[in-house]
Amino acid sequence: MDEFTKFRLKKLMAFLLSMAAAFLLTFLLKDPTFTDSQNYVLFLLFFAIGLWLTEAMPAFAVSLFIIAFLVFALGNPYFNSEPENIDKYAQTFSSSVIWLMLGGFFLASAMTKTKLDLALFKFTLRISGTNPRNLLIGLMTTTMIASMLMSNTATTAMVIAAIMPLLLSLPKDSGFSKALLLGIPIAAATGGMGTIIGTPPNAIAAGALESAGIHIDFIDWMKFGVPIALLLTAISCFVLIRLYVKDQTPLPLDFLKVQKSDDSREFKRQRQIVIGVIIVTVGMWLTTSMHGIKVAAICAVPLVILTVTRVLEGKDIQGLPWDTLLLVAGGLSLGLALESTGLMTFYAQKLISMNINTIVLMFVFAYFTMLVSNIMSNTAASTVMIPLGMALLTVFQAEIALIVAIAASTAMFLPVSSPPNAIAYSTGLLAQKDFRIGGFIVGGLGPLLAILWVLFIS
Repeated sequence: MDEFTKFRLKKLMAFLLSMAAAFLLTFLLKDPTFTDSQNYVLFLLFFAIGLWLTEAMPAFAVSLFIIAFLVFALGNPYFNSEPENIDKYAQTFSSSVIWLMLGGFFLASAMTKTKLDLALFKFTLRISGTNPRNLLIGLMTTTMIASMLMSNTATTAMVIAAIMPLLLSLPKDSGFSKALLLGIPIAAATGGMGTIIGTPPNAIAAGALESAGIHIDFIDWMKFGVPIALLLTAISCFVLIRLYVKDQTPLPLDFLKVQKSDDSREFKRQRQIVIGVIIVTVGMWLTTSMHGIKVAAICAVPLVILTVTRVLEGKDIQGLPWDTLLLVAGGLSLGLALESTGLMTFYAQKLISMNINTIVLMFVFAYFTMLVSNIMSNTAASTVMIPLGMALLTVFQAEIALIVAIAASTAMFLPVSSPPNAIAYSTGLLAQKDFRIGGFIVGGLGPLLAILWVLFIS
């Protein structure tokens, strides 16, 4: 049996085991009073989690399956004694969360195409100088800031690509290489906590709160996320310096040689347009409370201007991470189904009857979200945990949504815990055990800091 056949059989077994586990859990946990819709959605919840955990299907494919299942099972009179209007489950592609993320993707793609990303990192490297400690601080700070405005996956890929010449020039067992390759994913993850567009869980939390009638704008989110991001980045940087950066010998400047930029008039024109779009978009995001335009609506600025001016063309648009948008859309549909069928309220009432202290529940939600995000998509984890937390803690809906979203970004224990970790691991310069440091620092402290800070300023 060849390797490909073994791989297919392994995935098939994972699919069937996930389905069997979902049937069993549904049978054990369903209530006699449940409607057909509630039973179907409960089964779908367990089945989707199983597929995400086992990776029997690509994550975005699971999301498409969720939407198809909801449309087929909940709206079909042959399978549902009380068929529903399923339009809302199929319309999550037009959610404000999707448009918000799409705007971020357009900005990131334009920055890459015009090499503004490389210019930014080169500038950082030059300011940091040749001292290893300063260089680590500079790169982690730049990565953190960049991840607040664009995909942390894209940010990590760009930063590591920019410093690869340096990494290759150092000994393979260099402690400084480890510090860089661990510090950059950590900074990318913590930076993502800082803004609504920093990472999908943030956008999902904002969307869930908006659906509940609680509006949180760009600057409001930054008040919660940025201090936590700064503190976690600073603590992580300090620990990495103490563990790995023992030699303060100046580094060679060869790694500062970055690919030459195009000097053509068209390239300069495109770069000026991108800079202008970034200034306008970010400026409008930061002043939402003044002009009242919603954060998602402001994303029309990069979407329209970057395409009308032909900074981004067809091939650039095709290269955007559409699979991530599909993943989020499916997650939103599942969350909507859990809410609209009353499943969230039912199990929330069960937990309420147990009289668990509110603060204890917040800790349970935060650390459970962190743990499951290490082995499944943090988008998927937050999709399930945010609506559940809001249904359970009705008096603290905004607080629990913020806490869960931030906790979802603290999963750093494994190479597969996050795309930034996977990118760093792919260099071949790290072992799996190396990621435990970031996992203990960010995963241990992150949820705790999120709870303390959110409750302090709420």
